[in-house]
Amino acid sequence: MKSLKIAAVVAGVFAATAVHAQALVKIDGSSTVFPVTEAVAEDFQKAKKGSVRVTVGISGTGGGFKKFCRGETDISNASRPILKKEMEECAKAGIKYVELPVAFDALTVVVNPKNTFINQLTVAELKKMWEPAAQGKVMKWKDVNPAWPDAPLKLFGPGADSGTFDYFTEAVNGKSKSSRGDFTASEDDNVLVQGVSRDNNALGFFGFAYYDENKGKLKAVQIVNPKGKAVTPSIDAVMAGEYEPLARPIFIYVSAKSMDKPEVKDFVEYYLKEGGKLAKEVKYVPLGAADYKHAQDNFRKKKTGTAFGGEAEVGVKVADLLKRDPKE
Repeated sequence: MKSLKIAAVVAGVFAATAVHAQALVKIDGSSTVFPVTEAVAEDFQKAKKGSVRVTVGISGTGGGFKKFCRGETDISNASRPILKKEMEECAKAGIKYVELPVAFDALTVVVNPKNTFINQLTVAELKKMWEPAAQGKVMKWKDVNPAWPDAPLKLFGPGADSGTFDYFTEAVNGKSKSSRGDFTASEDDNVLVQGVSRDNNALGFFGFAYYDENKGKLKAVQIVNPKGKAVTPSIDAVMAGEYEPLARPIFIYVSAKSMDKPEVKDFVEYYLKEGGKLAKEVKYVPLGAADYKHAQDNFRKKKTGTAFGGEAEVGVKVADLLKRDPKE
């Protein structure tokens, strides 16, 4: 009788463990992609009624790829494509991946609301502030434009592990990671928000969602596009193709090994089905319905590799990306 009681207790423990055991999906990477992925993760976990736990970290696009290529995560959030050196690291570790664009972002340049002389900027003016040659030389606003004040130019931007930094430097300076180094850098966009909001002479840049969340204490700068039109960053401007060159696709990269886990497969399929609606809710621009369907097809076919071949591109269309033969 006693042995039966013990057996019943043991069986009860195993049953309780089974009930409380959660499948886990591990995600890390871009702070820009984080709001979209977090929104999808929250809805997905509710839909799964607690049977799956999704963790979403922020270590920057570069930091995320380091973990991903070591096999530590299932999915990597990225605000720019995987680079050649990251492709090589993944290849060494035997990590194959499917590259999936999930939304568009309007990379947003901001100044302090008390700044009365900046409403719009050209790419040439941004380059004059941020190019490597500006270091130690372009230190005041008047150094960019003589009509602007003789006041210190305080710059805030993402750190070197950030995909936003990579994209901005490619779009503005013509080469990814090519930038002056004497600015306040952080992988945490909230630190940049605080820096610009507290300094009347500050200018910074980050993803649109972080501006929108803090628009009461920041002023978004219009960017003069290649057609000469000054455009305010917004979902509508990105969808209309007017916010150039600072509109960009954002991505998730899914480990091919992790795709064999039902919870990862289910999560990605949920992301591609519901991500457009949720992206809009957190102030990102959804892809077109045909693009999400194409991405779903690429995922189901395990179309591994990258459409970029290890180099960033500015102004690329998602529909064209999804049709390309990816490179390992």
